[in-house]
Amino acid sequence: MTIDRRLLLQTGALTALSAALPKRVEAQSSGGTPVSPQGAADHTIRIGNGLVELAPDRIISTTTYNGQFPGPLLRFKEGQQVVVDIHNDTDTPEQLHWHGQNLPVDVDGASEEGTPFIPAHGMRRIAFTPGPAGLRFYHTHLTPGADLSSGQYGGQVGAVYIEPKHEPGRYDREVFLMLKEFQPAFSRGGDMAMDFLAPATRVKALEEIGEPATRASLAKATPPGFEVGYSLFSINGHMLGHGDPIRVNAGERVLFHIVNGSATEIRSLALPKHNFEVVALDGNPVPTPTQVSGLWLGPAERISAVVEMNHPGVWVMADVADDDRIRGMGIVIEYAGKTGKPKWIKPAPFKWDYTRFGRSSPIKQTPDETIEMTFTENRAANRGFNEWRINDVAFSMEKMEPMFHLRQGKRYRLRMRNASDDIHPVHLHRHSFELIRIAGKSTAGILKDVVMLGGYQEVEVDFMADNPGLTLFHCHQQLHMDFGFMALFDYA
Repeated sequence: MTIDRRLLLQTGALTALSAALPKRVEAQSSGGTPVSPQGAADHTIRIGNGLVELAPDRIISTTTYNGQFPGPLLRFKEGQQVVVDIHNDTDTPEQLHWHGQNLPVDVDGASEEGTPFIPAHGMRRIAFTPGPAGLRFYHTHLTPGADLSSGQYGGQVGAVYIEPKHEPGRYDREVFLMLKEFQPAFSRGGDMAMDFLAPATRVKALEEIGEPATRASLAKATPPGFEVGYSLFSINGHMLGHGDPIRVNAGERVLFHIVNGSATEIRSLALPKHNFEVVALDGNPVPTPTQVSGLWLGPAERISAVVEMNHPGVWVMADVADDDRIRGMGIVIEYAGKTGKPKWIKPAPFKWDYTRFGRSSPIKQTPDETIEMTFTENRAANRGFNEWRINDVAFSMEKMEPMFHLRQGKRYRLRMRNASDDIHPVHLHRHSFELIRIAGKSTAGILKDVVMLGGYQEVEVDFMADNPGLTLFHCHQQLHMDFGFMALFDYA
């Protein structure tokens, strides 16, 4: 297995000192006190090899949590401390990232921030106070680079639900859906849809940065950078037509909690004859719950949406991309008393506009400081992989130097400018941010931790510097973050 240089550098010391260091590594709790090794943990997670039966003739071996995919659903209570034992039964030091939670660096699960690794064939006991409430998830946070058997290409992903005091939306029951692809392989270039975001406003100045570089690359006959494609697609670990259907009753209101657990893919989801009432994005209730005909989710995005079951039948809820649906990205919705072949009706094309879920009259808040960020691509520049840069700097795994400096208690605006034609699902660790402007359109009240930034577009988000410590910012597309699209914030 190929491991990136940073991982070798950091884990080499662990190997050299393995005789002297205990295999149990204790974390600090979020209160700053050591976690007691005595007593039972509230939850136990084991990282190890497991088999996933996507279909009877599609059984794959991958790294999983607790021998299953998805990993176990973890339900926490906001503000009530939990103790988690994480066992690593593999030969490689691991990280487990608690995505979307406002946690201290010692438990967040990113080595770039300083979280200790979970030793190979060892364990960590950690304690933290979950929050904010809503749909979060957990996943590995290694940097696999060219190793498609490592990192988020495997099966290390599971949902977290932190019980809110007041649920967004009225519903009869909950259903959790994990969207995920398997059997990755490299190719030159890709054909992912890039025209579904609204507004579609592009910035000419960004095109003038990105397009000449692309033309120059083509003139030199530089081949496209490596991309990743997949052979098998699944929802909750089963390909469409396999596993149990979601059984519903007419008149029921079902709250779907949907996680895009993909390493690289943007996913869509539609259910013929039904609409989705979006009530929360990335676990946070939206100011304006809104009915839409379909959903789009970038890698690591989550949507909570209520569907009123008002069209009895046997339906296919699936990705609108024919190839992906045929290869498994779907699940059957079966009404009580209804039988027959599950039916799919391709929906009319639909756009995804975050601002529909925000306040119609944005509240103007002036940030204490605006941080300008421009994202650029150097085609096939890193061993055939596209190199990504923030303000003309590719993140160094060896140096891991902070690029941006924060002062605690201040409000910051990130003005993110995409000088490429790719969509970037950008993620900020340990903080939530508020969407302020999307492709020139103002909004307010939408709190997220991942947002898709369209090609040659701008997005502005605000966040409070209220969680001291190194903080990682990156594109959640695995190939992008592995090849330069990361930055660190620190607190002065």
